[in-house]
Amino acid sequence: MAFILNIETATRVCSVALAIDGVVTSIRESHVANSHSELITLFAEEVMNEARIPFSRLDAISVSMGPGSYTGLRIGVSTAKGLCYSLDKPLIAISTLKAMAAGMAGLVEDDQFLLCPMIDARRMEVYAAVYDLQLRELRPTEAVIVDDQSFGELLESHNILFAGDGAPKCKEVLSHQQHAVFHDEFHPSTRYMATLSEQKFRQNVFEDVAYFEPFYLKDFVAGIPKVKGLR
Repeated sequence: MAFILNIETATRVCSVALAIDGVVTSIRESHVANSHSELITLFAEEVMNEARIPFSRLDAISVSMGPGSYTGLRIGVSTAKGLCYSLDKPLIAISTLKAMAAGMAGLVEDDQFLLCPMIDARRMEVYAAVYDLQLRELRPTEAVIVDDQSFGELLESHNILFAGDGAPKCKEVLSHQQHAVFHDEFHPSTRYMATLSEQKFRQNVFEDVAYFEPFYLKDFVAGIPKVKGLR
């Protein structure tokens, strides 16, 4: 029986769940932006207490690896690594987009649908990938500047479900595509990580805790503060 603590902080959602043999038994989530650092440790304690499982019983810590928010990913990964060090447990990394696709698969009945999870990357750019319903990656994770030609070849022959906080900006330019379907209220969650982290645990696919870094996809560019009186 595997006890895995799953952590998701790649977007504005802060989500922590305990899964036992791939099934979520307790979960805490918040959609309040910029609250991750305040809530993540509290949520971890609450899900463990609710399940009446001591941290020492955990078999692994699983974290959403990105892409996503630079700050959010840093908080989630540093928390996961801290738990791994203190508890001497292995670290599992799950693609944020693949976990989203795992959740999206439950939203469609047509087995010919493709899944395109999207994370907002500001302006008209999104982080996206395309999967089939077996979660095989058909188009790798990339930063996409959305225009009316985006995903054109795939949309010619497949229905594609677009979901995530990057989907609304895609909807604006792809709404004319008859094979494009949008789900506006779908967000990343540790609910969708549990099965994937269980699979990696069974396969002994672990990260090097000392050297693991989030998958940012793009370099972080800090804003340049403006000086009053200058343009």
